[in-house]
Amino acid sequence: MKRAWWVVSGLLALSALAAGVALWLEIDGHSAIERTSAPVAATPAQIERGEYLARIGNCAGCHTARGGAPYAGGHPVDTPFGAVIAGNLTPDPATGIGEWSADAFYRALHEGRSRDGRPLYPAFPYPNFTRLTREDSDAIFAYLRQRVPPVHRVNTAHALAFPYDSVLALAAWRRLYFKPASPATDTTRSADWQRGAYLVQGLAHCGACHSTRNALGAPLAGHAYDGAMMPRNDWYAPSLTARDEASVADWPLEEIAQWLQQGRSAHGSALGPMAEVVFQSTQYLNDDDARAMATYLKALPVTRGATFQPSAPAVSSARPVAAGLGAERYGELCADCHGKQGEGKAGAYPALLGNRTVLMGNSANLFRVVLSGGFAPATAGNPQPWGMPPFYHRLNDDELVAVLNHVRSAWGNAAPALTTLDLIRHRNGVLSAQAAH
Repeated sequence: MKRAWWVVSGLLALSALAAGVALWLEIDGHSAIERTSAPVAATPAQIERGEYLARIGNCAGCHTARGGAPYAGGHPVDTPFGAVIAGNLTPDPATGIGEWSADAFYRALHEGRSRDGRPLYPAFPYPNFTRLTREDSDAIFAYLRQRVPPVHRVNTAHALAFPYDSVLALAAWRRLYFKPASPATDTTRSADWQRGAYLVQGLAHCGACHSTRNALGAPLAGHAYDGAMMPRNDWYAPSLTARDEASVADWPLEEIAQWLQQGRSAHGSALGPMAEVVFQSTQYLNDDDARAMATYLKALPVTRGATFQPSAPAVSSARPVAAGLGAERYGELCADCHGKQGEGKAGAYPALLGNRTVLMGNSANLFRVVLSGGFAPATAGNPQPWGMPPFYHRLNDDELVAVLNHVRSAWGNAAPALTTLDLIRHRNGVLSAQAAH
């Protein structure tokens, strides 16, 4: 027994030592890449290509603070563990990437490490950017170094809660959940599908918002694009694989591409965080890349059927009164735009009949839009988008819930009833998000 105990103890000690060495290598096992002040040798075509790729990657969306200089950093990226503050990507030599080399920049994208070798937090989506080719990395770097004006702005410290602010916790996360990867290839697929996979999985990092994550913020295996709540934002990034949420498996390719480039189609408009993505990023897709992304998104496996079939909601004695109140308020405030039968107005106001946001099991986006309003993005193909005004100040709680239950149950719609408690929970989420910014 004693010998067995010593054997087990020895194995445990060796395992602990191996884990410790692995973490040490993760934290301190990568040397700094030498500083360089040499100019970047780049052609005008490469710089132009880099600007295009930086837009598709929405680099400015995170690396530009509200009211700040483009790419100078300072924007907080909210996570369930606190805020990660995006860094300065301008070519300032002291506070930006002015002394970085193309090798250091590629390592940041591919391995998630800064120029000095320290690991980066995955709020910077290097788990997606790791798939970028060296050619595309060099083009983005050339654009940032040659075309973006330098801005002297010292990087702001992250605001993460303990223990997530420790290098040890970050190193452990990386050992568990991150491994540098190459672009996905499938020679049995079309060239459009392969290009779309490269963009969706990598540069456009769609899964960063739309994939379900575990308690430590890592994507759950087998749940890519299954939908997820946006941290500290109370918006829901719907599933791209469910027909009752945001699957485009049944859309024509042209309409998917239009939605990416314009932020609207016959099926509806982008609102909330997705409107920002279209405005800052996907509206700049060229036609070939828009079609490629559409091809990949359309081919995603469908996890749920075409028809939303909720369980029958419980009916209380007060429901007929609430239903009558909802129909009355809808006629007064909503019907002029969305139609008496929820049919909407083509090119202006979306139909509510069969609308997936209206019927979705997760009602976060429905509450956000009705409480706070929203606008589709202004794009070249939709320069004067119609908007939805907020109604938090025009309807009391009972009226607002009654209106939502009306649109979820009228004209053949059949979704579970919402409650005042649901409204309070979502409204508190909106207020928390506003306070955080």
